[in-house]
Amino acid sequence: MFVDVARISIKAGKGGDGAVSFRREKYVAAGGPDGGDGGRGGDVLFVADPNLSTLMDFRYQRKYAAENGENGKACNSYGRSGQDLVIRVPRGTLVKDAASGGLIADISGTEPVVIAKGGRGGLGNRHFATPTRQIPRFAKPGLPGEELIIQLELKLIADVGLIGFPNVGKSTIISRISAARPKIANYHFTTLSPVLGVVRVAEEASFVAADIPGLIEGAADGVGLGHDFLRHVERCRLLLHVVDVSGSEGRDPKEDFERINTELARFSPALAERPQILIANKCDIATAEQVEEMRAFAAARGLLFLPVSAATGKGLEVLPGKVYERLRELPPVAVFTPDYVKPAPHGGREFTVRKEEDGSYFVDAPWLERILEGSDVEDYESLQYFQTQLADFGVLAKLQELGVKEGDTVRVGEYEFDYLF
Repeated sequence: MFVDVARISIKAGKGGDGAVSFRREKYVAAGGPDGGDGGRGGDVLFVADPNLSTLMDFRYQRKYAAENGENGKACNSYGRSGQDLVIRVPRGTLVKDAASGGLIADISGTEPVVIAKGGRGGLGNRHFATPTRQIPRFAKPGLPGEELIIQLELKLIADVGLIGFPNVGKSTIISRISAARPKIANYHFTTLSPVLGVVRVAEEASFVAADIPGLIEGAADGVGLGHDFLRHVERCRLLLHVVDVSGSEGRDPKEDFERINTELARFSPALAERPQILIANKCDIATAEQVEEMRAFAAARGLLFLPVSAATGKGLEVLPGKVYERLRELPPVAVFTPDYVKPAPHGGREFTVRKEEDGSYFVDAPWLERILEGSDVEDYESLQYFQTQLADFGVLAKLQELGVKEGDTVRVGEYEFDYLF
């Protein structure tokens, strides 16, 4: 099954907590604090895998998490960093933020791309020793890793896209000029997923062509296969617009051409400007007048015109060479520029204080909660350090501004204290 859209959640690893430890060794007097730092949490990376062609795997597993960093240890030993999680996706996959729709990365190159960064490891208690605080019984916990819900969208990377109404012969053409073997039958929507084929022109010359499933009027609004496959045209450098020049299905090939281009322009204005070659298929059952009328139609629009017969192979021998010559004049396959704006990290010193109905005060400050997590609340020096943080970053001043009095209850996360002046 061809799957080109998936939604998953990813979570980078949490940093390891710093250790609270003191050196106790025979013949070593006053060894002091020796708690090591926690290891960094693992990152979540995405890398293109040329062996993948669909996002099917993400239908069965939707949650991905990197390894947490190891906690710090005694004897100034650092915790081990968490192992990165590498997620393999087909080349050409877009990674978007599910909430905002912003593009985080276009996985089109060969290098891995970091999508979610692991949290920094916490500092051990050896960092908090001072001449006046020689026995720090607290350390810093590790920071959480980034967590995202992302949308994966596959936009096939192909130099050339074959477009046109259903049953005009696109699948037969790509099967003739490449090793691709799409389903071929005499009815509409035979091809239900894009098919890639490598077209070899010479020993060192080739290009990738994509058979885009039949588009119809209203495709830009999702009619037919609509948006499901219009996205795969966006990267193509050149479009081979295939029409049934014989009108065997009772349609006018000129009207078909205009309708498809209208849908392309509605879906993406840039597609309306994409270079095209007009392929007049089924010329073996068309009259000479029909072929010449279509040739004049193409000339009026400045398009290269190639009459072919996919059934007999007539005209297809020159098609790869003509396409390759045109591709040499065009820029490389498009790579989309990220526009995602990452929210401000929670690791700053921002906070809010509010007075509750019961007269207590609540301090909303994640960074203060992390300090408390790594502290021994029964230890005088730990509480002294905590109180210094309250004063240095303006929390005490804000409490006083709101009218806090001695003996009032102050809550920070799940911790509760009596305010002492």
